[in-house]
Amino acid sequence: MGLFSFIKNAGAKVFGIGKTTEEEAAEASAEKATKLINAVEALEFDVVDLDIEVDGDVALIYGEAANQETREKVILVVGNTEGIASVDDRMTTAIEAPVAQFHTVVKGDTLGKIAKEFYGDAMKYPVIFDANKPMLKSPDLIYPGQVLRIPALD
Repeated sequence: MGLFSFIKNAGAKVFGIGKTTEEEAAEASAEKATKLINAVEALEFDVVDLDIEVDGDVALIYGEAANQETREKVILVVGNTEGIASVDDRMTTAIEAPVAQFHTVVKGDTLGKIAKEFYGDAMKYPVIFDANKPMLKSPDLIYPGQVLRIPALD
């Protein structure tokens, strides 16, 4: 799918404090990659041969997702992590499907407001909430800088 931009200082706090020497930086990148893989695997997404590399604030994702929805959710889990500014998606999908739109939450956004913008109906917010499960636990718990998946309506 390509390269996706995120807000580096927003998102889940998965990483610890950065290292300074070149050897320590390489070790830290490997540790960050492992933590990202663990975060994705904890959500039990259907991805074969998942591999993630971290180079500074860029995460490269490899593997085969069962479908486009799973692929997009993996991108969001990784990108919505504090310290990651870009995700280079190198995954494939077993089943091709249309690509969803993405929306970066700004101050004052609600799922209803976002649904009104994309679908013309604020009451369609459950579509957005469901499209972002299990990353979202509640429709009221979104934050500025978070990137959400906005699927097309059937």
